[in-house]
Order: sequence, then C-alpha cells, then structure tokens
Amino acid sequence: MPDWNFAQQDPSEQLCSIQYFSVKKKAVAGGEVEIVISVREYVNPPDPAMKFLAQADTEVNQKGTAYKPIGWGPTLLRALSECMNMIRRFPYEP
Repeated sequence: MPDWNFAQQDPSEQLCSIQYFSVKKKAVAGGEVEIVISVREYVNPPDPAMKFLAQADTEVNQKGTAYKPIGWGPTLLRALSECMNMIRRFPYEP
C-alpha cells in the first residue's frame, strides 16, 4: 500500500491519486481534438472492486446525446481502456 493512502483519516474524504493521459481524436468535420483523460485511484472507492475511475475532459456525440466518456476498473489499464473505448465509439462533432 502506498504511503499516500495513510493521509486519509475518514473514507468520506475520498482521497485519490490522479494521473493524466492525452489522446487525439479526429473530428467529423475534419481536424482533430486533444482529449485529456484523468485517472483517479481511490483509497476507498465507492465500489471496492473498482478502484480506478478514468474520465475524459471533453464531450463526444455532441449532436446527439452529448457524453463525457468514463471507465471504471480494478486496474488503471482497465479503467483507461474502458474510457478509450467510449472515446472511439462516439464521434466528435464540434
């Protein structure tokens, strides 16, 4: 267990470590957009089986139902992969 986990005294504080990733997505109308993904590793996650949450900073599918891609997982790779799959699945329509 990393030492930063011991800084949390109460689980309601929801202490987490954050890592950032970046990916480029082609826009429907041409060009591209940079999407930043924040991956949070929780000390006490809301669901103990899902310790990592990946969340994009940019909405996709803007002309339909706009959606900010997310992904939960027991590992950083799983959460990041889930989020990336959602980014790939929906178009970016500025």
